[in-house]
Amino acid sequence: MIVIPAIDLHQGEVVRLKKGVFDEVTRYSGVPADVARMFEAAGARRIHVVDLDGSVRGRGVNGKAIEAICSAVSAEVELGGGIRSVDDARRAFEMGVSYVILGTVTAEDPQGAKEIIAEFPGRVGIGIDALKGRVATRGWKEITEKTAVSLAREYEASSPAFVVYTDIDRDGMLTGPNVEATAEMARRTRIPVVASGGVSSLEDIEALRRIDGLFGVITGKALYEGRLDLEQAIARCRA
Repeated sequence: MIVIPAIDLHQGEVVRLKKGVFDEVTRYSGVPADVARMFEAAGARRIHVVDLDGSVRGRGVNGKAIEAICSAVSAEVELGGGIRSVDDARRAFEMGVSYVILGTVTAEDPQGAKEIIAEFPGRVGIGIDALKGRVATRGWKEITEKTAVSLAREYEASSPAFVVYTDIDRDGMLTGPNVEATAEMARRTRIPVVASGGVSSLEDIEALRRIDGLFGVITGKALYEGRLDLEQAIARCRA
């Protein structure tokens, strides 16, 4: 299992939200590239970047910050937020991104999402954000009736590179990950699963490591608040 530090971008700055609410923004840095360098120095092989503004507007917004991050590190960069077409994905790759993550489009336009996956084999993941098991879209503003597991299984035949499963109730709250729901996702889909939301300690990392087949874990706020040491977390997962 790999540990993937997160950089959430809002108006060109590194921020964190509580449960995706823009009214509760904590700003951590005005220079995202410096944060990426710090993560790479700690041993990160992949960095998770989210264009928060793009996720709401449906198009890329923080392009300059994303380009700066990609230029600053040799680590892989995966990007989510506002990628809803083949052209959107292509622009992201041209900026230096290694992987793109499809969110809203996976629920609202499955055919379009599958076309993006087919166009860039091995380089497209899907992001499934869930509130009490139900899929959330458009920057978590809308809750659908579809379950997270059922949506993931709809994409198995398309072979996305991975699925990032985020529990909205836990995101940015430092309350620990939803281990049970993450384990269910990993058990019921053939797609490699990356856990996201609530990771705040080495104990949380250990709990997730016990899930059979879990590919990775994303952590953000715990790193910025000093509750989790990235270098230690990476070393623990390599042990």
